[in-house]
Amino acid sequence: MNKIPLTPNGKNIVEEELKNCKTVERPRIIDSIAEARAHGDLSENAEYHAAKEEQSHNETKIMELEDILSRAEVIDPSDLSGDEVKFSATILIVDEETDVESKYQIVGEIEADFNSGKISIQSPLAKALIGKTVGESVEVNTPGGGKSYEILKVDYT
Repeated sequence: MNKIPLTPNGKNIVEEELKNCKTVERPRIIDSIAEARAHGDLSENAEYHAAKEEQSHNETKIMELEDILSRAEVIDPSDLSGDEVKFSATILIVDEETDVESKYQIVGEIEADFNSGKISIQSPLAKALIGKTVGESVEVNTPGGGKSYEILKVDYT
C-alpha cells in the first residue's frame, strides 16, 4: 500500500472535503432522489436518474477521500530543517536565463495549486529539486523547453 504524502494543511483539506461529501452532499442528494421518486414512473424520470448518478459520483468521491486519508503520511514542514530540498519545503529559485525569482512549496498531489505557489511532488520541477541543496542548479524539462534554476533558499517554516 503506497503512502500518500500530505502536509498538515493538505490533510485538513481532504478531511473537510470528506466531511462536506458526507454531511452536506449526501443528505442533499438523498432528498433529491426522494423528490424525484415522488414524481412517479422512474423509468422515464430524468431527475431521478440524474440524482442517482450524482449519488454514485459522491459515494465514489467519499471512498477516494477515505482511501487518501487511510494512506496519508502527514509530513509537517516545521519538523524538518536544513538546506536540502525535501517534501513540504518552500523553495526560492531563480531562473538562470531570465533572473526571475519564484517561490514554491512542494506538496502532495491533492493539495497542489500552481497559482498559490504549491507544486505537486510529482511535478517535473519538484522531482528535479528533491535532494538538491542551496546553491545547486537544476535542469527541468518543461513544455516550453529546458529551463535551468538555481536554488536560493530552502525553508521549512
